[in-house]
Amino acid sequence: MGEERSGQGESVDLYLRRRAYESLYAVLCADHGSDGAGRARDVARAVLDEAGIEGLAGVSVELSLKLAAALERIAADQGLAAADLAEIWFGD
Repeated sequence: MGEERSGQGESVDLYLRRRAYESLYAVLCADHGSDGAGRARDVARAVLDEAGIEGLAGVSVELSLKLAAALERIAADQGLAAADLAEIWFGD
């Protein structure tokens, strides 16, 4: 994953996107009795094993970008600024 080759960046992006989706899906599809967060941790550990800390950071960034885009859409529907909605959701 370290070398830059034509088209390689796209495959890395697809890997990160797929792993981010797997992590999110694990949480969203967890039954009441199952541990979605534990499954998401398993995905994170697999990324760390497969792609190292840079891959794990990439998945984190991918999740953040997708969450930000979703917050922007929700905020627009509610007449709020996305940053204000993020503060409501994540603020102390």
